[in-house]
Amino acid sequence: MLPTTAQSIDRATALVAYDLWKLYGERPVVQGVGFTLNPGEVLGLLGPNGAGKTTTVGMLYGAVNPSRGFVQFGSIQVQSNGRSARAKMGIVTQEDNLDPDFSVMENLVHFAHHYRISSKAARQRAGELLAQVDLQDYAQNQIDELSGGMKRRLVLARALINHPQIVFLDEPTTGLDPDARQEFWKLVTDLKQRGCGVLLTTHYMDEAQRLCDRLLLLQQGQVIDQGTPSELIDRTVGKEVVEIEGVDVAELQTLATQAGTWCRPFGSGYLLALPPNPAQLWEQLTSTQPQRLTRRQANLEDVFLRLTGGSLQ
Repeated sequence: MLPTTAQSIDRATALVAYDLWKLYGERPVVQGVGFTLNPGEVLGLLGPNGAGKTTTVGMLYGAVNPSRGFVQFGSIQVQSNGRSARAKMGIVTQEDNLDPDFSVMENLVHFAHHYRISSKAARQRAGELLAQVDLQDYAQNQIDELSGGMKRRLVLARALINHPQIVFLDEPTTGLDPDARQEFWKLVTDLKQRGCGVLLTTHYMDEAQRLCDRLLLLQQGQVIDQGTPSELIDRTVGKEVVEIEGVDVAELQTLATQAGTWCRPFGSGYLLALPPNPAQLWEQLTSTQPQRLTRRQANLEDVFLRLTGGSLQ
């Protein structure tokens, strides 16, 4: 477990993004994004590739200069005082970017020097972090001897070397197997429990639903909806959906309209939201003798399909 002492979090600090825009030439990549990330909260940014997630995250910690708007971290204005802000932040990018010439321990100790942590204190802190991410037995191993999941845990440990108050996780579990993802989720939950604010971007709906307290849905650089996972599902889709194949779309659209619901293309068939009282519509769908008919709980992927007409993947 990560520590819960005052040493870990000097003081509760919120991160506030004000009307962030980013243009490359005439092309807007991020348009009017604003939100607050509170201490002890996991906020998720969801959107397809090209939605502006990584650019937004870059503006939050000062790596990307906004064309308009600004970011406030406690009393620090990030764009004008990025060094001071990043001293209290931890950043996990999509790339591992670990130094293959250093051992596991040396990667952490060397990184600690960027924060002017002395060699003795750096080795002590590195040892604490390796224990927290369950890599203490690999301290002397080379980077190429680690699995993908181990590398991601080491990158997270490196991001925590300075006792950050805010941690940015940009698609941290992409490419990991299910067990490695589960282990990483535990570490994120520990960060939240010790009071860290966590900003997470991910393509995995189960990950977002499991970890995030709130979500911002991005499309073409704009926030198209936001709320808790359950709020977004209930408000946008409802409780249940049907996946159906082998039925004429015109017939499905007619049935959906009569029931006061909606239908969208989905894979090789269609996705249809069930109304609050679904018995009649379910009976009608069954009577069409479809090739495949599946009834299930609505999820975040359905939300994105409903709002954008396309899959997050």
